Amino acid sequence: MPQLPEGWELKPIRSVASYRISTVDKLSLDDEFPVRLCNYTDVYNNPSVQPSMDLMQATATQDEIARFRLVEGDVVITKDSEGWDDIAIPSLVTESAPDFVCGYHLAIIRPDPKRVLGEYLLRSIQADGIKQQFQLAASSGVTRYGIPKAAIGKAHIPVPPPDEQRSICSFLTQRLGRIDQLIEKKQLLIDLLGEKRTAAIHHTVTKGASPNSPPKDVGLKWAGHIPADWNVKRIKWVARMESGHTPDKKVAEYWRNCDIPWVSLRDTDQLRVTDYISDTTSKVNALGIENSSARILPAGAVVFSRDATIGLCAITARPMAVSQHFIAWLCGDEILPEYLLFALRAMTSELERVSAGATIATIGMPEVRALRTPIPPLHEQLKITGFIKQRVLAIGNTTRKIEEQIDRLREYRAALITAAVTGQLDIRKHEKQMEAIA
Repeated sequence: MPQLPEGWELKPIRSVASYRISTVDKLSLDDEFPVRLCNYTDVYNNPSVQPSMDLMQATATQDEIARFRLVEGDVVITKDSEGWDDIAIPSLVTESAPDFVCGYHLAIIRPDPKRVLGEYLLRSIQADGIKQQFQLAASSGVTRYGIPKAAIGKAHIPVPPPDEQRSICSFLTQRLGRIDQLIEKKQLLIDLLGEKRTAAIHHTVTKGASPNSPPKDVGLKWAGHIPADWNVKRIKWVARMESGHTPDKKVAEYWRNCDIPWVSLRDTDQLRVTDYISDTTSKVNALGIENSSARILPAGAVVFSRDATIGLCAITARPMAVSQHFIAWLCGDEILPEYLLFALRAMTSELERVSAGATIATIGMPEVRALRTPIPPLHEQLKITGFIKQRVLAIGNTTRKIEEQIDRLREYRAALITAAVTGQLDIRKHEKQMEAIA
């Protein structure tokens, strides 16, 4: 922590705020009352939370409502997660309601308004130094990391006088707003490039790299007309399907000294951007595999997510296992793994159709077994996969450059917050300079 400006103090959170860890779950009991529950994802995905959001409808006892009701100015943080870098993510409560309640896996920090502003507390927790304190204090379980309650109170934050807190918050709101707008524009451009990439894959998978055969209608809505010399088959007829599984997380021995790659929902971001997966966020050990329905799949398997975001897929670059949220196809002699990969990415509309109506997005095994795809001759599959890789390479290179720009903007954003709340950036001097320029 750098030396603080005159008039600032380094204070433990317990001296400027109260804090408590929520125990409210979504279970319903006869003596409970309906509440709007602020969940982990509400906090993780939003810089601020309010009761007008699309929140989970749950129940809580009167005592829980009294203890864990959220009020304007509170800061809610993620208390535990599967990864240490996902803890202590803060969100500011901007509106109160009698039934607006904090849920499990979260902690409430309620600032003393005479000592610290809620918005300033939010920015302080976002700063690098405070996050590091929380991460160092995090305790590790078998599969999760968590912040002990005492560690919340012990974490220290710089506390300037109230008027300087307000100046810092005003400055950051203005500057971060501009940065966020720029990030949003760049993200929109990435989305448009993604749509272009998807369209290129769909057209080539269903029409060929250089169509020279008359089209025919085979009743496959997502593909439309395909070349007359192609076949259409269920994927299960040309590739063997393997389902995934998770070793019992209650058995610690299954999760020690893990070295077997294991594809799980934690690999979602990687699966969005890669054709081949060579490493995974989580791993399992041989004992866990032996005592579960999972098995080690060979390199060249096409893994496919069937829960949460449906249809994320990649080809295994080395032997690995998959969780129950995934299936894998081992291709036979009639289909190349690369062609199947691109075919799965081309059938987004079909996957949305067969999973429609589910409370939680998922595709059932009967629907998976019924999936059909065009089957070109192998020499045509080679042309198709080569053409797609060449076509989307330029799109991918452009996308990566924009992503690098976004990363730099986010790094600058984080550095700006840290500099402002630790006194490295003289906000008053900056404001005077701005007034002079204006």
